[in-house]
Formats: sequence, structure tokens, C-alpha cells
Amino acid sequence: MFPVASGAAPHISAGRMRGLAVASLKPSDLAPGLPTVAAAAGLPGYEYGSTLGLFAAASAPAAIVNMLNREMVGLLTTAEARERFFKAGMDIVASSPAQFAAAIKLDMTQSGKVIQNAGIRSD
Repeated sequence: MFPVASGAAPHISAGRMRGLAVASLKPSDLAPGLPTVAAAAGLPGYEYGSTLGLFAAASAPAAIVNMLNREMVGLLTTAEARERFFKAGMDIVASSPAQFAAAIKLDMTQSGKVIQNAGIRSD
């Protein structure tokens, strides 16, 4: 089971759950001392996570997209925002529209392979 850090942290602190590993590629400050699944289970490259982001219509003018990106990156990189997101169990990656698009495309490709290999259908 892979609960999000914010949901698991209170239970781990209270001793009701024990963290075994994090599903990110690198160890996380959200769960200090825990190894990655890749290292603990001998699964090189294993990663599982959720991505949140701001989307716009494909027809949105580049100037508007870039302005929104600048404003969001400026906000997300403040100490206050980083602290609030960290307390909510989230790591912030404030990237460019191109980097975010590439990350979403990679996620869709990887998830698509898993869905296809498992024969999952949406009947």
C-alpha cells in the first residue's frame, strides 16, 4: 500500500503504521531514514507518485502560459509555500511548461504500458 505522506505521517508517528520505503526515485525529506523501493526491493528505477499541476487549453497563447508559469513558480518557491506543502506531505517541483509536459507524457507512456500489459479495460 502506498499512502501519501500526509496521510501516513500521523499514523507512523503514533506507532500504528511503520514506513518501509518511499516510492520516489530518491530518498525523501518527507520520510527521513526510509530507503527507496528501488533500493529496498532491488527494483532499479522503480518510481510511483502523483503529479499535480496547472493546465491550460492547448490554444492558450504562449505569452499567457509563460506569465502564469512565472507567477506560479514565484509563489511555489517561497519559503511559506514550501513549508505549507511540506506539512501537507508534498514535494514541490516548480518547472517550465515544457518540463511539465514532458513529465506528463512520460507518465502517460509508462502508465499506458502497465495498463496494456495487465489487460485493464474500462468496460
